[in-house]
Amino acid sequence: MKIAVLSGKGGAGKTLIAVNLAVAAKNSVYIDCDVEEPNGRLFFKPQNINTKDVHTLLPSFDTEKCSKCRKCLDFCRFNAIAFIKENPKVFPQVCHACGGCALVCPENAVSMEKRPIGQVEHGKHNNIDVITGILNIGESSGIPVIKSAIKTGFSLNKNAVIDCPPGSACSVMESITASDCCIIAVEPTSFGFHNFKMVYELTTILKKPVGIVINKEEIPYKPLENFCKENNIKILARIPFSEKLAKISSVGDIINEKDSYYADLFKDILTKQVN
Repeated sequence: MKIAVLSGKGGAGKTLIAVNLAVAAKNSVYIDCDVEEPNGRLFFKPQNINTKDVHTLLPSFDTEKCSKCRKCLDFCRFNAIAFIKENPKVFPQVCHACGGCALVCPENAVSMEKRPIGQVEHGKHNNIDVITGILNIGESSGIPVIKSAIKTGFSLNKNAVIDCPPGSACSVMESITASDCCIIAVEPTSFGFHNFKMVYELTTILKKPVGIVINKEEIPYKPLENFCKENNIKILARIPFSEKLAKISSVGDIINEKDSYYADLFKDILTKQVN
């Protein structure tokens, strides 16, 4: 079983839920695809970490071979190539590494070279494999790192919990495409509800079974309750706004390992969504 945990906004409790579900699943793999800000490792504190670099391809131009025909520039729909003083220049942050410029070059003046954009860490927390995707600062797209993290995690053939990036952008879609089902962390506020609906729409487009966990709840938020009833969305659990939980998380401890009541709650979430 591969469960993706999402949220419409940062701070909704996505990582809290994902980390504790991975612990509840016991012999599992946790995959942190929030590559711009991977926080799961702060709780797991994985040991025996192995790191591998993630690369993308970047065009390199041989100016001696280049005939200045500009076919590469005409081909590139991403406008990643410019001619400066009659020499081609590529802008790495815009390039999508499609390799088309190399294919259309009549002089074979373009080669594709590896460019590092991030890393994937693999460590252990007890019997849990902790996979962490880390995007290098300044990179515009984390999708290659997400793909590498998911490939590494799925190769272990265990139950997997995928901690997705917040929001509903391409990186989120990449994170949930191979999942069996989704859990959305929702804050019971107007802002939280608005962002939840965008993420829920994405899961319906991808035809993923979905349930929600309402986090930091003090009183039920009626628009959210009504939306769930109208769309037959399972409310898997309600986590209260709790000073105790905040204190446990603030020191980097895992709630599931510190409080038996919440350990049972996360086991129940797992059972409800899997079934």
